[in-house]
Amino acid sequence: MLDKTIHRKEYRQFLKRLRQARLDAKLSQAAVARKLKRQQTYVSKAELGEKRLDVLEVREFARLYRKPFRFFFPEL
Repeated sequence: MLDKTIHRKEYRQFLKRLRQARLDAKLSQAAVARKLKRQQTYVSKAELGEKRLDVLEVREFARLYRKPFRFFFPEL
């Protein structure tokens, strides 16, 4: 049986990078939410893996955090 994606090591590493990128940008979850015109819970759930992000959403975070897309997926 395959593990769910959120339990895979690669996905956990992605979540760590997502949070680290926000911290590197010196932004709170609330500030990110305002800039993305979303609720703060959207950012929190994304960072915790409770909300799956599609590639376009990851691109939004990457642009906001001024990180290259590959920062989130260095193993690709």
